[in-house]
Amino acid sequence: GGREIEYFTVDDESDPAKAPDNANKLIKRDQVDVLVGTVHSGVALAMSKVARDNNTLLVIPNAGADDITGPLCAANVFRTSFSNSQMGIAMGKVMAEQKKKTAVTLTWKYAAGDESVGGFKETFEAGGGKVIKALSLPFPQVEFQSYLTEIAALKPDVVYSFFAGGAAVKFVKDYAAAGLNKTIPLVGPGFLTDGTLEAQGDSAQGLLTTLHYGDGLNNPKNNAFRAAYMKAYKSEPDVYAVGGYDAAQLLIVGVNAVKGDLSKRADLVKAMESAKIDSPRGSLALSKGHNPIHDIYLRKVEGKENKVIAVAVKNLTDPPRGCKL
Repeated sequence: GGREIEYFTVDDESDPAKAPDNANKLIKRDQVDVLVGTVHSGVALAMSKVARDNNTLLVIPNAGADDITGPLCAANVFRTSFSNSQMGIAMGKVMAEQKKKTAVTLTWKYAAGDESVGGFKETFEAGGGKVIKALSLPFPQVEFQSYLTEIAALKPDVVYSFFAGGAAVKFVKDYAAAGLNKTIPLVGPGFLTDGTLEAQGDSAQGLLTTLHYGDGLNNPKNNAFRAAYMKAYKSEPDVYAVGGYDAAQLLIVGVNAVKGDLSKRADLVKAMESAKIDSPRGSLALSKGHNPIHDIYLRKVEGKENKVIAVAVKNLTDPPRGCKL
């Protein structure tokens, strides 16, 4: 929109307790026009409350807490990533279609995990399956042995698990070390294997995951994005980079619509709400609750790639439960 851009950056420390102060500093001290962040759902929930209270535009490039675009939705809050339940919804559908009858779910006991396994249970059981046990452990505990022993005794047709980062590395390796991967397929949202394949090595081979992005998506936008990212940062982009990139794309649509005049909030929001974005993931639009409507892909680990093998759900949109927009 012809405007110069000035950045203010705060480390959120993945600490929800510090989020209100951090967000308020950016809004009141630094007088930002737009908040962008973050990865951690608990932090983003606190940020969204501050943004609503101050009527500050907030664009969330990752955190998937369902409530942000559900009962806590607001005209000034947008998300360009996903909601936590979306990946579970897609995988539950796939496993039901594969005629799996019984499942065990395992995650940390926190919002992201609860919402992910909740989505899985919803569509898996709607398709004729049954979640026979929902296992959880306190965040951020990574001692999995007793849970693996219980899974071995229960002998489900499939295990759906939500972990990310270092915990995903350890869980996938422990699952394989216990020999469970030979008899009980392990599946999950893409965070189980995104950015973790190098460390997981052979233990991740063949794993199926669902996500709104895959490294090898062959479309012009993704090919151009990956080449430009590699040139800029000397590393391969991942799903987190895509969320950030699309947060900027969405914001540009709004700012261009008002020719850089952010005081024209109603027109800016209207343009963002109706945006049709050419994303590296494919097409991206927004639901009534300002949550992405996009394809969710079924991916299989082959070597060091999460290879897209099918579209699990086309144009998946969340029902905006409790959203009063």
